Amino acid sequence: MNNNSSSPIGIFDSGVGGLTVARAVMERLPRESVLYFGDTARVPYGVKSQDIISRYAVEIAKFLLEKRVKMLIIACNTMAAVAYDAVRALSGVPVLEVIDAGARTAVAHTRNHRIGIIATPSTTSSGAYLQAIQRYEHDGMFITTQACPLFVPLVEEGWTDHPVTRLTAFEYLTPLLAQNIDTLVLGCTHYPLLKPMLQSVMGPGVQLVDSAEAISLRAEALLREMDLENASGEPPRHVFHVTDVPHRFQEVGERFLGRPLDQVELVSL
Repeated sequence: MNNNSSSPIGIFDSGVGGLTVARAVMERLPRESVLYFGDTARVPYGVKSQDIISRYAVEIAKFLLEKRVKMLIIACNTMAAVAYDAVRALSGVPVLEVIDAGARTAVAHTRNHRIGIIATPSTTSSGAYLQAIQRYEHDGMFITTQACPLFVPLVEEGWTDHPVTRLTAFEYLTPLLAQNIDTLVLGCTHYPLLKPMLQSVMGPGVQLVDSAEAISLRAEALLREMDLENASGEPPRHVFHVTDVPHRFQEVGERFLGRPLDQVELVSL
């Protein structure tokens, strides 16, 4: 266990999407340093086998643990669904993941016990959100899921409020509206950038659960509980590790993070 409260929080993802989680953590915990790892050379993970995904996740977690992080956050829904147990088994620090955080928040917020989940096809087919929600509430809970494969490329193109994206959202979300849900889980790290548009489609009666915000709340509570909040008074230092610097990485990454990507380091695992 790393008990150094001034150590950074480690956040990792298969690519740039997890920067929305890093953004939420930085905004909620402005005194904390963040080490981010995006496996940009091997993305996408959704088409890979579970064994490969788990192996990659363990490699990344070991890299961050060697950097003496005090907490690990699995920002990638695909890795969270497949590799959480493997990462937790090797770690001597708290491990949080987006699926559990989103599920907890959805159960806490629903009033009519009818929850919708939108995610990538690999995440919806895994059933991970369904299982996570049922860990906290299973009596009389109605859960419906919708795969939204076009949202990721549309977000990366920057079309977060484009007519094409809005039309696509209506196609994906209309079946969920018909199910009278009152809570919608955004089950992909790209989706927070669509939140204003998704809210306008769903209407004011549906609460959107942003897993990035949910996990930042869990991180804050856990750091306080374990007396690991940074009290050093030193300004935070954020470092972004990637395995490749693809075309437009800086542009897309800064849009996700909401601030400049000042210190990007290329690494090899």
